[in-house]
Amino acid sequence: MVRSQVGPYQLQAAIAAEHDRGPETDWREIVRLYDELLRVLPSPVVRLHRAVAVASVDGPAAALPLVEELKAELERHHLWHATRADLLRRMSRGAEARSAYEVALGLAPSAAERRFLGRRVAESG
Repeated sequence: MVRSQVGPYQLQAAIAAEHDRGPETDWREIVRLYDELLRVLPSPVVRLHRAVAVASVDGPAAALPLVEELKAELERHHLWHATRADLLRRMSRGAEARSAYEVALGLAPSAAERRFLGRRVAESG
């Protein structure tokens, strides 16, 4: 059976391929691909990843409200707090960033993520 519709795996592969372009990464294309992915796989995690791409296109201030919209669905997920913290850090909102990094650190499931987030907490002041 031939499918004429692009599925989530193809879209995720296209996003990964675009990331693989390094400095030539086309962040607008990644946002567009996430928009397509949301049509076939609507989820708060996909929306969070899209917000990260939006930050690369339009800056952290444009992405922060998109992340904040996901609080009820993702506030128990360390990546939500880490993403929010990174956006706040990039907006020079150090105290808020540190607090969000600390929450992310407490929720992080792996030692590697805890080490990374611990460094971010220390860098935040």
